[in-house]
Amino acid sequence: MSPVFKVLLTGDYLDQNAKLACGDIGLGMLKGISYIHASYLMDQKPNGDDPTYRDRLYSLEIQPHHVAHSNGLIVCRPWVKGSAFAQGAKNLVAIGRAGAGYDKVDLNACTANDVVVFNSPDSLTHPTASAALLLMLALAKRLREQERVARTGRWEEQNKVKGDDLIGKTLGIVGLGNTGKELARLVSPFAMRVIAYSPRADRAKAEALGVELADSLDDLLRESEFVSLHCRLEEKTRGMMGEREFRLMKKTAYFINVARGELVQHEAQVRCLQERWIAGAGLDVFEQEPLPANDPLIGLDNVILTPHYLAATNQATRASVTSVLKGMLQVAQGRVPKNVLNAEVLRSPGFRTKLARFAKEPRERTAKPRPVRA
Repeated sequence: MSPVFKVLLTGDYLDQNAKLACGDIGLGMLKGISYIHASYLMDQKPNGDDPTYRDRLYSLEIQPHHVAHSNGLIVCRPWVKGSAFAQGAKNLVAIGRAGAGYDKVDLNACTANDVVVFNSPDSLTHPTASAALLLMLALAKRLREQERVARTGRWEEQNKVKGDDLIGKTLGIVGLGNTGKELARLVSPFAMRVIAYSPRADRAKAEALGVELADSLDDLLRESEFVSLHCRLEEKTRGMMGEREFRLMKKTAYFINVARGELVQHEAQVRCLQERWIAGAGLDVFEQEPLPANDPLIGLDNVILTPHYLAATNQATRASVTSVLKGMLQVAQGRVPKNVLNAEVLRSPGFRTKLARFAKEPRERTAKPRPVRA
């Protein structure tokens, strides 16, 4: 009889009462499957007696004892650093990143410890792209200022907060991956000119989407009324938007970032908006998260700020976890999951031995998942 496969989800899915903080995430699909048990990393959940949890939320890390107590880990916000494997990974077979981004996962360390890593690349494609479109529309229509006029009863200021339409404007998409392509599709009814800077993009496929490929990032920045980041965080893209790049943008342009805060040099971004080198920005991500309470961005009236959660709709959260759970079910049956990020581990004898421990014939779906605390 093959062993039970223990899956642990990171504790940031919970509230301080150990209840799901984000609604139904699809764990019901495991009901009655006797060979897989799911629970949470309880030492990562919010603690009502710990006022520092909010500040540590995006710096939580997978610890060696988490690795030791699980066969599979489903990760939302926490980091998976090399230090997580300080005691090895004899039991851990797979890590599922519930989302598309995996810049907080040390893939080399996972491979060295015979752990396969996979993600859910499609679950946040539309929610992220539609978040960018929402920010574009809100900025163009000057929604923040319009709301202020209505709330303060200063209706005589209507003409001072008159907005604009997207029709005829140029949208510059930096990174024509899944979310970049989806944004291009979403803006098609607005008759915008869409250009993209994406060195790996196929020109013919871009043209089929109605997208022109810019020869350089500089060209895109100079020509666009809206610049929206959709590229992956890598060493070559870290800090790609700095003072030089912001100064290339039109004074009437808007900057959108729903990708990663580390793509932007924060101090340059603050100066850009304070000194109004551009018209404004819509930001869902930041170099430091949570955004410090004294950050200068908070006091600016030409920026819309959201807490790295604009794309995290109920549907998206459920879809991302469900996708990763399906992958864990495959691993729990001794099979390789889809969307593997470190394919080289599949050739490792150590990984194949771990995976083989869970190979099984279809078994009767009986017991409910029981809690496993770590």
